Amino acid sequence: ERKERKRKLSKEMVEKATRELEKMQLQEKADIKYKEWLKKKRAEEAEKKKKEKEKEKKREAELQEKRMRSEKIFKEWLQNARNKPQPALNGYGFPHGKSTGLYA
Repeated sequence: ERKERKRKLSKEMVEKATRELEKMQLQEKADIKYKEWLKKKRAEEAEKKKKEKEKEKKREAELQEKRMRSEKIFKEWLQNARNKPQPALNGYGFPHGKSTGLYA
């Protein structure tokens, strides 16, 4: 009976040790998977930030280009406006810049 109890106790201890070992192995696997997931997530975040920065740079470059074009067109318009002849204010029907007629 003693031997039987000893054997049973020994068997229980072996099973308990086996369960503990399995539990530790599962925990290690979970830790490894978590670290891999975290690494992947951080890489995705870094890629996302990189794309956003590139998009912002592109948008800034487009705005700068648009400003430069607008400024160039404005300068051309200003130059052309100076060279245009002024309208004749004292032309036919408008002496001294005012309309002539029945109600003048």
